Amino acid sequence: MSSGVDCDLAILGCGTMGEAILAGAIRANVLDPRRVIVTARRPERLTELSERHGVYTSSHNAIAAARAPVSLLAVKPQIAREVLLDPDLQGSLDGRLLVSIAAGTRLEQLARWSPGAQLIRAMPNTPCTIGEGMTVLSPGSGSTPEHLLLVRRLFEAVGRVRVLEERHLDVVTALSGSGPAFACVVIEALADGGVMMGLPRDVAIELAAQTVQGAGRLVLQTGTHPSALKDSVTTPAGCTIAGLLTMEDGRIRSTLARTIQEAAQVASSLGGPSDEP
Repeated sequence: MSSGVDCDLAILGCGTMGEAILAGAIRANVLDPRRVIVTARRPERLTELSERHGVYTSSHNAIAAARAPVSLLAVKPQIAREVLLDPDLQGSLDGRLLVSIAAGTRLEQLARWSPGAQLIRAMPNTPCTIGEGMTVLSPGSGSTPEHLLLVRRLFEAVGRVRVLEERHLDVVTALSGSGPAFACVVIEALADGGVMMGLPRDVAIELAAQTVQGAGRLVLQTGTHPSALKDSVTTPAGCTIAGLLTMEDGRIRSTLARTIQEAAQVASSLGGPSDEP
């Protein structure tokens, strides 16, 4: 492979999230697969990605980064430092845009490990795999409004996008990054209640999942506060208020809120200490 810039995007460490972004952007015609190069450690994974999406592949991050003006760092936060401190990769990223989706890995760490790169942090979530993701972007050193627009367009192919200051990203990681897991627990619990009252399991899961999805869409599309939507279906002496009071007995509000608090505290440590060499 040549080292000339002949691709639009390099995805370094194309795992589940990297592939979700890739597939969504191709589906939305934001990316031409013939102008994308991806890396992975396992040769069989590279073959799979090439056959499934028609992209170029490489086992070397430095080669991939050298072929594109934008690189998406899609590795786990625990190995981000190791990957970026590869001397060959650092040279390949000089003067180019590096977009990191490594949770908890801060811009100042990225700047220390890749001092020649222009930086943007992104926090997407797993619903990106079906085009229903939520991504928050935080621009860093050297990135321009044009860079931000480019990256925003990439992530809008797989869902909604917000731009926030980096200080919010640990909470974002907890709320929208880990949130799908918390929502699945809620869906499972609602379905369990349906099963307990006689519904078949598959029907109960479908009803619970569609109900949670519908409620979420109602909030987003109407812009109405959740409490107002809740009150609109809560009639005096009805079944909804009876159920709501049972939820309050279980302290569901404080439990869910503290869930986000605890997850955010853990998220802040995922990238390691900020003063590490």
